[in-house]
Amino acid sequence: MAELFVGIDGGGTGCRVAVADRQGRILGRGKGGAANILSAPDASLANMIDATRQAFAAAGLDQSSIAAASALLGLAGNNVGDAVHYIRAKLPFRQAAIESDALIALQGALGHGDGIVGTLGTGSVYVLRRARAIRFVGGWGFAVGDLGSGARLGQALLQESLLGYDGICARTPLLDEVLAEFGGDPGGIVEFGRAASPGDFGRYAPRLFDHARQGDATALRLIGEGAGQVSAALDACLRHLGDENGAICLLGGLAKAYDPYLAERHRARLVLPQADALTGAVALAVQRFALPMGDAA
Repeated sequence: MAELFVGIDGGGTGCRVAVADRQGRILGRGKGGAANILSAPDASLANMIDATRQAFAAAGLDQSSIAAASALLGLAGNNVGDAVHYIRAKLPFRQAAIESDALIALQGALGHGDGIVGTLGTGSVYVLRRARAIRFVGGWGFAVGDLGSGARLGQALLQESLLGYDGICARTPLLDEVLAEFGGDPGGIVEFGRAASPGDFGRYAPRLFDHARQGDATALRLIGEGAGQVSAALDACLRHLGDENGAICLLGGLAKAYDPYLAERHRARLVLPQADALTGAVALAVQRFALPMGDAA
């Protein structure tokens, strides 16, 4: 049987899967629900397996061939050992590696080149490469990190809505809109927050940017705070890179939205990605697991 390689890009709001041959040619793709292995490991596993089955079906491959494939998964939370071991033990592949979602983003965006990639989505994480050495900045998860992320912005918006209700801060149209969504009942916001996942909070982030374009003071302030956190992280990355003119590539659902609010020193270094994170996951899967040609079946 020909070697098959699976790349998985798992995020807080959805996952994408591709199956490829040993040359890295993608044969089929699939997509599924959230893959947050910290907050919902079993649901994440089910979503990734379902998306894998879709990819194999799209490639015209028998589902039984999944068990013979090698996979590389790029997931948030890969730095939490218990979650990684739990997921890896239940994966259906012949062999698999779990890496940071930032690493597959770096590979996709910059290929083998040096520079910085920041992923700004439900969470936030940065990775830089200098002469093949890799270093991560951030990516510590919603509970203690992810500054500037969609989840943090959404959480801040809900907090601000309660402050507005209590008269601690000024009410703006954005805060009135959020309160109205909960029937004007702050208790509804509290109940939502108690059970909310990072993805649930993150769904409020686009509303901030929509209202910022209309000049809403609360939206502009919260986005400004988030952009300041992103800029501080990029400054740290540049110090680690040792190159004040290093290339920066921003990815994720908030990358374009944040662009006008970032410090000019960073905006001047922005480059477009060569490819996406899923392409990076496939490339790393082939690099990690492909047998020498003489050993291939």
